[in-house]
Amino acid sequence: MTNIGIPEILPVLLAIGIIAAIALSATKAARARTPNPLITPRTPAELEHHLQALVDQGKPILAIKILREHTGLSLKDAKTAVDGMRAGHRLIDHPAMARLPQPQPRAHQPDLATRVRRLKADGRAEQAVHLVIGETGMSQSEAQTFVQAL
Repeated sequence: MTNIGIPEILPVLLAIGIIAAIALSATKAARARTPNPLITPRTPAELEHHLQALVDQGKPILAIKILREHTGLSLKDAKTAVDGMRAGHRLIDHPAMARLPQPQPRAHQPDLATRVRRLKADGRAEQAVHLVIGETGMSQSEAQTFVQAL
């Protein structure tokens, strides 16, 4: 019977660790490229942008699912719309989208830059950054740069 010691096991454990690290890195990279399906687009343009990213990544089934969840379209209409996006057509130009209720215009309020300037003047720069992220979808660093530039 042969005894297996640390010198024999160490290379195997090292190889397993390297493979696990590579797999974890690949998973994180894939998540960074994939739009979060849990994000709720607030406008048709945001929905179109979100779905187009999924279509571009070769995920039309997920795009169809999200389109149906956000619009209540039938499976047939959602598939037709996503197929149109794959062919280069705009989602908002699809006839099924015209049947959806249109969002009510918001009461007039100052533009984003004006609201950010007011928050900064009140010493609430962090809130200003969160406002920019919420309204534009910018990353934290992009929003901080935007706020600092005003």
